[in-house]
Amino acid sequence: MSANTSTGQQGAFSAEERAAMKERAKEAKGGRGKADPEADCLAKIAEMEGTDRVLAEGIHALVKANAPQLIAKTWYGMPAYAQPGKGGKLICFFQPAAKFKARYATLGFDGAAALDDGPMWPTAFAVTELTPDAEARIAALIKQAAG
Repeated sequence: MSANTSTGQQGAFSAEERAAMKERAKEAKGGRGKADPEADCLAKIAEMEGTDRVLAEGIHALVKANAPQLIAKTWYGMPAYAQPGKGGKLICFFQPAAKFKARYATLGFDGAAALDDGPMWPTAFAVTELTPDAEARIAALIKQAAG
């Protein structure tokens, strides 16, 4: 069985994955975000539709309220938040469900996130709705991750 049923080629990337890699290449070259990375992040959120947009706007607000020191930017064309300064390490990102035709959106945390909890801990969370309980949990995770 192939790793990618849409192309039938084992190990091939999907069109969505290739598009994300192209976005990342632009970001790395400074094609996006060089002048105003937060504006680029907000523009990506504005491009989203439906639940993805509602979730992205809510998570953006939670990051700004609970870790205002983090810099909003894009990462692989997704809203992301990093430590300040040149070369600031990525802390977290929002992956909309539509990005890779997934069942749910994801709030992910990168290696610099201070979420360590023994020998194993989660680094990504499925998000389907921002209830008060979900918002409280996300706020706590963001505060902890940002250190």
